[in-house]
Parts: sequence; structure tokens; C-alpha cells
Amino acid sequence: MTVNRSDTQLNRLLAAMPKVAWDRWESELESVHMPLGQVLYESGATLSHVYFPTTAIVSLLYVMENGASAEIAVVGNEGIVGISLFMGGESTSSRAVVQSAGEGFRLKAKAMKDEFNNNGPVLHLLLRYTQALITQMAQTAVCNRHHSLDQQLCRWLLLSLDRLQGVELAMTQELIANMLGVRREGVTECALKLQADGLIKYARGRIIVLDRARLEKRTCECYGVVKREYDRLLPAGIAT
Repeated sequence: MTVNRSDTQLNRLLAAMPKVAWDRWESELESVHMPLGQVLYESGATLSHVYFPTTAIVSLLYVMENGASAEIAVVGNEGIVGISLFMGGESTSSRAVVQSAGEGFRLKAKAMKDEFNNNGPVLHLLLRYTQALITQMAQTAVCNRHHSLDQQLCRWLLLSLDRLQGVELAMTQELIANMLGVRREGVTECALKLQADGLIKYARGRIIVLDRARLEKRTCECYGVVKREYDRLLPAGIAT
């Protein structure tokens, strides 16, 4: 099913696409529902599509041989899932899983590669986005090594909140623990502290952020580094 361009404006990359690219993609983009837990691609699999979330959030996870996993980045309405497709790798060592259900669009691999190979504004836009994503991955690794679980949880909540409309996240503590690669008991303890301090409200798998300003003060520098890089690299208007 084809879509109107106005429907794509919720995704920051699609909103920045120049008209010449949109004209080529108009009949290729598909609107898709992205349910919680859906695996968009597995480690090592050849990608058939790229995805542009609008109201969904996707986690990029590295999965160990014993089944343990940890999140290396999140992608939401600012970006695209499947950068290895146009970077030349065709597959990746990570798994992409929907962590917050919602909507998005997908585009066939050939259409994406053809556009990227045109060496026009879309190529430069996607390369800038990739640089921002690499920054997020690197900062996540640094954060997991040097900062407290309390700070990591605050960073994770803020990154997720930036990619959603509103202040409510549908997240269980078990899911958060899997994403951060830590024990559930540690997440429970940190979440209770944040709730006791009036920063969040947690009940039945839903987290409501009550005081974002204090949450930002409580997190480490990593959140700010990532946010500034996305704001610096991604255009506010149409890419040129």
C-alpha cells in the first residue's frame, strides 16, 4: 500500500528527504504496524527491508552465544533500522527488536541501495545519521563501563522518551534489565529510588516520567553527548 508524504513526517529522516527521492520512493514505501517483541532482523541475516519507525522504538541488541543480550542502541522516529544494508555489509551482528509497539514504514532493500548509490543528498543524510548512531553506540559502551546503574537507567529512560509522544513508556523491569544487560533486581531497586524521589511513577509495566528536568540532572553526561550529536547532524528541514 502506497502512502502520502504527509503521513511520513513523523519520522525525522523521511521528513528530510528531498522531493526527487520522495518521487522515486512514493510507490515503494509501505506502512507497517510494529508490535512489541517483533524481530525485524536477526544477527547474520541478509536484510530485505529498512525500517523507518514513527511511533515505535526499536532496540539494537548484541546477543551472546549463551543467549544473554545487551542493548547497543535505540532507534525511533529520528532514524532508520538497517544501516548495514546501505553501508555495504548486507547483514549485521546485532538483532533488531521492537521494544515499544507502534507504527512505521519500510522500504525494500533494492530501492534503498539504488537511492544511496545515486550519490545525492540522501547518501549524505544517511551517512550523517550513521555517524550519530555510532556515537550512541560508543557512548552506550562507555556508560555501561563507567557509570552507575542509576545513571544508566536515567539515560535509557530519556533516550526512549525522546522517541515517543508523551511521557509514558510501556516497559517492564525485566525488559529494561535485558536491554541494559543487568539483573532485574538492580533495575527494581533503581526504579524504586526514582519513584521515591518523585521522578517517575511505575506500575503494571508502565513508567510515567513525572519530572524530566530532574531526570536529566540525575543522569550522566552520556545522554547529553548523544542528543547534541543527533541535533547537530540531522537537518531541521529538507536535506540538500
